[in-house]
Amino acid sequence: MTSGAELARDPGAAARLADGIAAAVTACPAVARMADGPVATYLPGRVVPGVAVDEGSARVAVVARYGRPLAEIAEQVRSAARAAAPALRVDVAIEDIELPE
Repeated sequence: MTSGAELARDPGAAARLADGIAAAVTACPAVARMADGPVATYLPGRVVPGVAVDEGSARVAVVARYGRPLAEIAEQVRSAARAAAPALRVDVAIEDIELPE
């Protein structure tokens, strides 16, 4: 479990945490992908889109698949993110909805 203090001491901790949250969230059936945009973790040489972590919280932004209630999707995302980062408060934003083709 990564704490806020560990994030401050270990720059690699934010990368591991953001990667873990992104992997857990993208495994959710109602998530099409992580959202591109201002919510991201910026690392040397790469970006983890849709996840921003700080000392006490994680912000997660996703593109949802059409068909499920948004509140249900948000709770699915929050549960997945909390499993990857149980010490952090998780805020979820559904940035867009992917419609079926």
